[in-house]
Amino acid sequence: MALVRLTRAIDFSTSLRYRQPDLSEAENARRFGRKAAQHGHNYRLEVTLRGEPDPVTGMVIDLKDLQQVLEREIMGRFDHRDLNRDTAFFEKGPPTPENFVRVIHRLLADALPPGLLDRVRLQEDPDTWVELVDAEARP
Repeated sequence: MALVRLTRAIDFSTSLRYRQPDLSEAENARRFGRKAAQHGHNYRLEVTLRGEPDPVTGMVIDLKDLQQVLEREIMGRFDHRDLNRDTAFFEKGPPTPENFVRVIHRLLADALPPGLLDRVRLQEDPDTWVELVDAEARP
């Protein structure tokens, strides 16, 4: 049977600021510019799974189960939260899209059946997105 990729997208909003805790406010402002100030993003997250459809159901995963994982791991942790103050994920580094997509990927990889997560794509705005492709899921 052929492998199938299934993608589910969700939208969520956060506030954040880029800062390194061991740097002064002035140095953070110099390094990160306007992103060192408090600001927000409306993110679009695309999660792609890869696998053989179940011979009985014809599904790679029941979308209800995937939605529950996304609600618990992403929406519950990040939607309408301050990434710096309301989570521990960015205590040592800034919540750049590159860092944020790695956090999301790790959370989803741990919550989904092994080998199912193929790709996580995080869109920060209409012109900017990052993508993390699971090397283990590659053929």
